[in-house]
Amino acid sequence: MPASTFTSLLTDMYELTMLDAALKDGTAHRRCTFELFGRRLPATRRFGVVAGTGRILEALERFEFDANQIDWLREGGVISQQAADFLSSWRFTGDIWGYAEGECYFSGSPLLTVEGSFADCTLLETLLLSILNHDCAVASAASRMTIAAHGRPCMDMGARRAHERAAVSAARAAVIGGFQGTSDLEAAKRYGIRCIGTAAHAFTLLHDTERDAFDSQVALLGAGTTLLVDTYDITRGVVNAVEAARAAGGELGAVRLDSGDLVAEAFKVRGQLDAMGATSTKITVTSDLDEYAIAALGAAPVDSYGVGTKLVTGSGVPTAALVYKIVQREDEDGKTVLVAKKAESKSTVGGRKVAGRVLGEDGYATEELLLVGTTFEEGQALLAERGARPLQVPLVRGGVIDAQAWGEGALVAAQERHLRARNELPYQAWRLSEGDAAIPTRYEKVG
Repeated sequence: MPASTFTSLLTDMYELTMLDAALKDGTAHRRCTFELFGRRLPATRRFGVVAGTGRILEALERFEFDANQIDWLREGGVISQQAADFLSSWRFTGDIWGYAEGECYFSGSPLLTVEGSFADCTLLETLLLSILNHDCAVASAASRMTIAAHGRPCMDMGARRAHERAAVSAARAAVIGGFQGTSDLEAAKRYGIRCIGTAAHAFTLLHDTERDAFDSQVALLGAGTTLLVDTYDITRGVVNAVEAARAAGGELGAVRLDSGDLVAEAFKVRGQLDAMGATSTKITVTSDLDEYAIAALGAAPVDSYGVGTKLVTGSGVPTAALVYKIVQREDEDGKTVLVAKKAESKSTVGGRKVAGRVLGEDGYATEELLLVGTTFEEGQALLAERGARPLQVPLVRGGVIDAQAWGEGALVAAQERHLRARNELPYQAWRLSEGDAAIPTRYEKVG
């Protein structure tokens, strides 16, 4: 059976059974507020990066139940006829605020705040979590890698190491974290990301000689291409690569190293290139890189990095460990009640949060401030009084999606926003070692 064009079944069954029960007992229409956040950062993360918001809004545009889906749910005993009738005309009509894509976040940060009926809010849970847990993890890893790269470009080459659709999402998230391009054509087309790629070892092995392969590639892509020089002997490969480019009337753009001791090989190749007069030829390295390997290459004469497996799997942290919890609701009299989970190690803070980042006199962040128990409109004024930069923006109002948050230019804006947000964090945020979050989170009850 082909996949649906709608996103509504990208959810867990219990959300529909909760909806069904709430419809029967009359609570489905109670106004509620849900928040999506992380209780704590992973041990190796000093900050998280918000990514995936644009994909959520794109998915929300197609979040509705068609007749075939409803029939399948009803016939399978997942929902009652009452719920089937409700879903046949349901569309999300609530409000969503969230951290602007590219922002950094910390423990408790309300990355998304969803307000509407219980039916509206609960149906979105899995969709929101599945997107943000993946994309935030990849973007956070990408940010650490670009920190370690110290301005040298990082490129996504992880498509073959992930689910085919996850690879597309990972490429987008990587750009938010500071990556400059991707090898994945679908991601490049869908999101306008610079696409990169030349040839693999198979192309060299296809030809009778390495030089034949290089001549062929240069004939197609020009002397400024990147040639993979480690199929056989690297030293000989460099000679063949430079001579192939010069035979075509130019200087070679770059060589790629994909094996061996990358630090040692980079120094050897740089010396060889310079001795040949190929001083403009750059060196790019690949081969199972992560932020630690990139940092180790910091002193080596490397110009760019291609990152695969470790990027698309979050570099050891494949999920951001975000949760989605109800924090306030109406009671039977229509009064707002703050609610919270009290379970040990999984407790939550009741009440809607308005988030801001407090900056010190030196311009660096000192804390994540969460105002509890206020409206977003009132919260903005309170944040200004406390010298905090507001972090949340409206994404959906009355079911109407803000197209600017995921349309043309949104990805570039998110990358630029992330670099600004990262630069305002204190020095400890940039450390790759395990440790506490870069800044503490403080809750302040108001109202």
